[in-house]
Amino acid sequence: MPRPKVHPANRLRAYEACNACRSTKKRCSGTFPCSKCIRLGRADTCVPSPRSAAQRPTANTRISGNSNVSYDSGRRPSTTLGANALAGRADSASFEASEPSRSTVDTQPMSPETLHRTHPRMLRNLRGERVYVGKAASLSFLQLVRDTVSQYIGPSQFSHNMKSEDMLETETPHGTPPTLESSLDSYQLLQYYQTYSSATSGFIYVLSSAEAMEVLDALIEPSTHPDRTEMAVAGMVIAIGAQASKRTVSTEQAERYFFSRAQRSAFEGMLENPSLTLIRLFLLMSFYMLGACRRNAAFMYLGVAVRAAVALGLHLTELADAVPSPEQHQRARVWMSVYNLDLLVSSILGRPAATAALRSETEDGPIRYALLEGHMSIGLVASYGVSRILEEIISSMYSKEGASAELADSLLAKLKQWSDELPGPLVEPPNLDFDEPAARTHIINNLHVACIYHFAVITVTRPFLVSVLGVRLARLHNDSTDGAPSDLLHEDAAHSNLATACIDSALYMIQTCAEVHRSGLMLGNMCILKAFIFAAALVLGFSMFSRKEAEPSHEQAYGEALEILRVLSEQSAQAGHYFEILSCLGNAVAEQRRRLVQHSRQTKGRYVSKLFSLDDRRPSVEVQEGLDTPFNNGVSAMAPEAGISDPWAGIQRLGFMDSLGIDAALSGLDGMQLPVWDSFPFVGEAFQLQGRVGDVT
Repeated sequence: MPRPKVHPANRLRAYEACNACRSTKKRCSGTFPCSKCIRLGRADTCVPSPRSAAQRPTANTRISGNSNVSYDSGRRPSTTLGANALAGRADSASFEASEPSRSTVDTQPMSPETLHRTHPRMLRNLRGERVYVGKAASLSFLQLVRDTVSQYIGPSQFSHNMKSEDMLETETPHGTPPTLESSLDSYQLLQYYQTYSSATSGFIYVLSSAEAMEVLDALIEPSTHPDRTEMAVAGMVIAIGAQASKRTVSTEQAERYFFSRAQRSAFEGMLENPSLTLIRLFLLMSFYMLGACRRNAAFMYLGVAVRAAVALGLHLTELADAVPSPEQHQRARVWMSVYNLDLLVSSILGRPAATAALRSETEDGPIRYALLEGHMSIGLVASYGVSRILEEIISSMYSKEGASAELADSLLAKLKQWSDELPGPLVEPPNLDFDEPAARTHIINNLHVACIYHFAVITVTRPFLVSVLGVRLARLHNDSTDGAPSDLLHEDAAHSNLATACIDSALYMIQTCAEVHRSGLMLGNMCILKAFIFAAALVLGFSMFSRKEAEPSHEQAYGEALEILRVLSEQSAQAGHYFEILSCLGNAVAEQRRRLVQHSRQTKGRYVSKLFSLDDRRPSVEVQEGLDTPFNNGVSAMAPEAGISDPWAGIQRLGFMDSLGIDAALSGLDGMQLPVWDSFPFVGEAFQLQGRVGDVT
């Protein structure tokens, strides 16, 4: 039965064609690399063909939705564009920008938009349920980097991690002690409170020093404080302090005991009556869940805190005059704390913030009513200011298909103005001995505020980093394989400047964290800082992957990020997972550079070789002949494209060579890891070992 005719209006047409399809006058899929080039094994040289002025698409032309599908080296569809596709899209965007507007005449053309390459994802939680992670999240950016790395060096432990579809979370510890083996004295309670103040500084400030002392009295003399909510808040202060302290048996026991008691109290009828104390309780429970690697639970607890704050009208600061003056300060601090944590958690997960639509008529109202006394209040107000800009970044930059360079410039100008207006105590170290608890709180407060700023810069500039590095990777790969001319792969100047700002911001963040780490002031658990460091290190790692030569400052900062996460992994499984991912990315960077250097050497030695030297021993004739055989040349050319690299390296490292009796001469290929061994493409009697290796793994 013949295929039914398709109406012309419903036909899918490609607005662009690659060089090969245009020269042969064949139908092109319009994706880069296109399906035909992938089938013929020339995906690395598939770039869009330049068009004449009459053929260039106008600004109103939109590329069809299926153009977001590309193929990696394993011939599987991917929702993320490869670097050649990035280069092609950037080139076509330049064509769009070159078209003058028909309604107005602009002597200075605007910089083209860059399409978002990151896409929302659905990951599995602890129960196997699918949870949403938006395209602004670092986990979505991680998937893009994985697909790009896989395209250039083939399957690896970084690109084919078995946990890539899981949202790393930990189970709630079982066996919570019904009571503490030894009661806490006032000195221990004070230590936990000081650690709590350091851990939450710069993010939330719901209890002043006087209020905290009153709350902690509830733990010393419970009979004098019959309010169960205040008792639960006091327990959360101790739980967060114990969680952030260096892990010992006593701190772990105190953490679990006080949190479980506060959690039980929070759900025993307290949700029926919203109050400031209830908002404090759920806000602190959310912060604790971030440190316990339970981000979905933290996200839900934040929703309860926001709804309770709305019920009390904390977001309407113009009505604050209706309450007494002391309560005005409390309400302002609690609202800014809720707002800050909600924006940070939502930005890290790429989800809509619960406070996004709760804009006060007077934007500076909470600041006006906040009591600007003490370093904690100053840090809270500064974080509130940058969080408002971060909300604007998420809502304006990631709500559309593309990101505008002009909009990014305006947002960066707001961040620059915010940073220029910071008070001196937030940009200067304290005049105290670093061993004092007040000095540690002061420094960590400044660190948190600085990291929020750098995270906001990374968030606004990362789409342009992806576009620019995609062009550079395509140019680097084409130069090494004698592919398409490099003049077709050009960068937009505005995008390059924004990409540089993204890399610099990631570098500054890691350097600042490394300074605090070297001074010994880091806490045992930094629940939000570890996500910031991971986002910054991922940017640096992607930049390193797109460079043939090493940049010393980037290499050093990347190593410092790994060291910080390694130390934090002693008390955080999430930090350990971040450390594992970044370590595999570092190995992928080394493999990429090794291949580029090897190909460069092979290209130079194609026509001439060194005949005589007193310093170096000349290779034997057999080795030279072996390097020049067509088979070896074919493998070298196929490795970057088809992802066939070292299938024996993983076995060799694990010591399986000798036990299986495999000749070392067969280990000439490098890169393939054991987790992807089952997809090795060759079959036959010569590769019957595949099943044996699969049994071992």
